[in-house]
Amino acid sequence: MRPRTLARLALLATLTGACSGIAPPSPPPNAPGDLQRILVTLHPAPLPAWQRDVVALAASHGLFVYRAWLMGSLDRPCVVYSLPAGESMGRMIARLTADHRVESAQPVQRFEVLAGADPYAHLQHGAAALGAEAAHRWATGRGVLVAVVDTGVDVGHPDLSGRVVRVGDFVEHGRRTFTRDVHGTAVVGVLAAAAHNGIGIAGIAPEADILALKACWPKAEGASEAVCDSYSLAQALDVAVIARAQVVNLSLSGPDDPLLARILAAAVERGSAVVAAVDPGRPALGFPASLPGVIAVAAEGTPFAAAGGRTVLTAPGDDILAPVPGGGYDFFSGSSMASAQVAGVVALLLERRPDLSPSQVAEILAASARPAEPAGTLRPVSLPVAANPTGQDAAPPAPTVGPFRVDACRALTRLMGVSDGCGEDTVTAH
Repeated sequence: MRPRTLARLALLATLTGACSGIAPPSPPPNAPGDLQRILVTLHPAPLPAWQRDVVALAASHGLFVYRAWLMGSLDRPCVVYSLPAGESMGRMIARLTADHRVESAQPVQRFEVLAGADPYAHLQHGAAALGAEAAHRWATGRGVLVAVVDTGVDVGHPDLSGRVVRVGDFVEHGRRTFTRDVHGTAVVGVLAAAAHNGIGIAGIAPEADILALKACWPKAEGASEAVCDSYSLAQALDVAVIARAQVVNLSLSGPDDPLLARILAAAVERGSAVVAAVDPGRPALGFPASLPGVIAVAAEGTPFAAAGGRTVLTAPGDDILAPVPGGGYDFFSGSSMASAQVAGVVALLLERRPDLSPSQVAEILAASARPAEPAGTLRPVSLPVAANPTGQDAAPPAPTVGPFRVDACRALTRLMGVSDGCGEDTVTAH
């Protein structure tokens, strides 16, 4: 093991050990599920200073140390503190932000997976609409590592056998339900269900390697609706970055989150293609789809407010057949399914050209896509400053580009310079 890796593990163990010895004034009731939690990063400093500051901040501000760990993607210690009963979140964040030991402080925010509400309808052939079967002549996603940050996954489902190569659980008590979670199972199935096995369906990238990271938990047992928070998502995304996942799928949305924006910017900078579902209920595509460098995907036919100048890609999102825990199948709708399908197409491209940058992937998808008619009027709006991880002023709004339906076959033929590969119009490489 490399010295730097050993040092990181030693730091994590030291911080966790130190924090476990804190005696807070009075832990808030139900601390593990309490939303009154603050996510703090500390300035770079030698190990003894980091260890001391984690402990000292709790004592100085009357906080309860929930957990501390080293965030490898940003090379920063990250601490989750719980507030004492009756303490004001805004006041505490102001105090921590003014503390010279603190780099950033923000609330632990809530996110939701973008599950549809109308299952059980006629079969929607999403993979056929994307030209996946034709694309499989050239690529199946073999060897491409795709991180799915979602709920847990039924890794024993017959159609997912061998597809999930590693799992991570960042939800309290999540191991009890990991393989019973519906939404993550459906997303992974749409993306990478095995092909030609005589069972169920075939995913868009049926030979991709899935890194299943549980950062969300179902609202109720057996429900497809699920929620996540900044804390669980930060841990999962950090693992995806350190694992060098080539694709990261985020079929979820929530409020603008500065720390998550920094981690996702690091992922893109290191070469990960990040695909995120558009939230039609939020302005400017919703977070994290609104972030620069992120491939934003909406369910085809869904009206949404588009950020100025952003290319919006679409994929089928109505009545998509997908695996469910226990070996069965069901129909799902929403941007979650659209995002998963496009993440699969990205895996196909990266099998053929692993050196493609995230921006090159996005350009190929847009250049080879087909015009798609939106169900509502697209309204260009400015990108919120909070969603811009560079801190620079956003450019003035520009006309919205799209939406366009992704076409897997056309994208691959464009990449490879193959003519007449999709049985229709010729697509040439540039």
